[in-house]
Amino acid sequence: GYEELPTAVNITWSSINFKTILQWQPKPSGYFYTVEIHGQTSDIKRKCILTSETECDVTDVLRNVKETYTAHILSVSPEEMDNFEEPPFAVSEKFTPYSQTVIGKPEIKDYSQKGSKLNVVFKDPLTPYIFPNGSFQSIEDIFQHDLEYKLYYWKDQSSGKKDVTTKSHNFEVSVDSGKNYCFYVQGIIPSRRENRNGQESMVLCTSVGRNILDEYGTEVFIILAVIAVAVITLAIVLPVVLCKRKKAKKARVVREKELLNGV
Repeated sequence: GYEELPTAVNITWSSINFKTILQWQPKPSGYFYTVEIHGQTSDIKRKCILTSETECDVTDVLRNVKETYTAHILSVSPEEMDNFEEPPFAVSEKFTPYSQTVIGKPEIKDYSQKGSKLNVVFKDPLTPYIFPNGSFQSIEDIFQHDLEYKLYYWKDQSSGKKDVTTKSHNFEVSVDSGKNYCFYVQGIIPSRRENRNGQESMVLCTSVGRNILDEYGTEVFIILAVIAVAVITLAIVLPVVLCKRKKAKKARVVREKELLNGV
């Protein structure tokens, strides 16, 4: 019966940009799981009914992102599916999407370094939630003024890192003219106690005034030097060899004529 079925353990919430997956253990054998999502003010919603999996995408039932939820993972036996008794279940920790989802990586759309100005333009990560017109809501659409972004930047091949904050989608910072800089962007929710910092964007570097030695290192310089020496050597040796061959041919022709005249 129900009382003998094992219940879920190690229940965890995994959420990035409000896409939320519930995971647990163990893999069921001879029974199934059903997930119930309990909100503080909303009706109970069921997901992944009679599943043999140990994870469930619950994104669409967490649309009220500021509400706090718990998940009940029911262990259901095939023989007891029509039974009105409540099956055994395990309860997850509380989860509030607005304060716990991880902010994903911003996308760098464009960047340039002109003179002493570094300009970086980026785009918010999108969420799985959509507007009535069918377009996806961004992280900024949900967090609004609670969201800000930081640009971390430093001279290429240097460890001295600086940062600047914005609530817009572009940065303009003063840098040393002619020096190359690397940078990345990161979303931040200052009002949070935990998960304040989002995922970091990819690191990119400018290439103002960068020469081939900076780009590829000393190996390419050595190879180019060897090639240059070989070309110069060939340019000197080849005319000498050709000249000697020409003189030798001329001497041979003269000897042949002398032999013919002697005969």
